[in-house]
Amino acid sequence: MRKSIQGICLLAVLAVAGPAAADSMRCGSKLMTDGDPANKVLAYCGEPAAIERREILRPWGYHSGVTIHSTYEVSVELWTYNFGPNKLMYRLRFEDGLLVDVETLTHGYHDAGAGI
Repeated sequence: MRKSIQGICLLAVLAVAGPAAADSMRCGSKLMTDGDPANKVLAYCGEPAAIERREILRPWGYHSGVTIHSTYEVSVELWTYNFGPNKLMYRLRFEDGLLVDVETLTHGYHDAGAGI
């Protein structure tokens, strides 16, 4: 009896905790994950509510144990998706056209321009 109560308690804790946080966002039946190209996300999820663009400089790193003191430019885009007040918003970070991070934000809002 005691083991069954412990098992039920464990299941309850796992159910409340939910799945581990992952870098992904679902659009319909499709899952957008790290490494996906921007055009795939656009095709399945549509236009984001906002896009921020910038360039960053990233150091090259090491080569044969020697630090290389040069940088290269990376194109960064932050796309924000607002799916309305009953769903969470997401901010997707693309570097050189590939998805590298998905951040879950607060609940969305009514977009007066979209007629939601």
